[in-house]
Amino acid sequence: MAHDAHHDHHSHDHEHGQAPPSDIALRVKALESLLVEKGLVDPAALDAIIDTYEHKVGPRNGARVVARAWTDPDYRARLMTDATAAIAELGFGGRQGEHMIAVENTATRHNLVVCTLCSCYPWAVLGLPPNWYKSSPYRSRAVIDPRGVLAEFGTRLADDVDIRVWDSTAEVRYLVIPQRPAGSEGMSEDQLAPLVTRDSMIGVATLAPVSP
Repeated sequence: MAHDAHHDHHSHDHEHGQAPPSDIALRVKALESLLVEKGLVDPAALDAIIDTYEHKVGPRNGARVVARAWTDPDYRARLMTDATAAIAELGFGGRQGEHMIAVENTATRHNLVVCTLCSCYPWAVLGLPPNWYKSSPYRSRAVIDPRGVLAEFGTRLADDVDIRVWDSTAEVRYLVIPQRPAGSEGMSEDQLAPLVTRDSMIGVATLAPVSP
């Protein structure tokens, strides 16, 4: 396993361990509490909105990038050379996705993304980060025992598959291009995109074969 860390360039000034909430996060939480207290916001509705952005809207963007890479060799080449520009071609980009690198899973290489210092995450293509991605156990164990962490997600790889861990930072974020599912060879980009999951683009999951 290789661990590509970029701590020297990380803009955050806190030490290892659980990161304290940012000023913006504290302000958002205070505003949320006030709106709920005054009856202006339904907590259940707020949770539903967050869930939508975490699981549907954001990851749908990344899925489109992956499906295009699977079906268009020229686009895949551009994505692997300059992911930020290639992703922007599809209209995705902006804050939290300014500097992207795409890493591709193969039969002999599996990529896993973590942010060891806090929770840097490519919002432009994956939406909001899941809680487990921000947790201290994941941030530490993904580097120390990536194969064990993958097994806990139900992802068991052959012993000869090399696992490479990529450490996201405030400057660089990563998008995993999962292996195209077996049985999907005749499918179009539009048919392939719904098969791509958020977890596969972080690297904690692989994609199941397509049933005939």
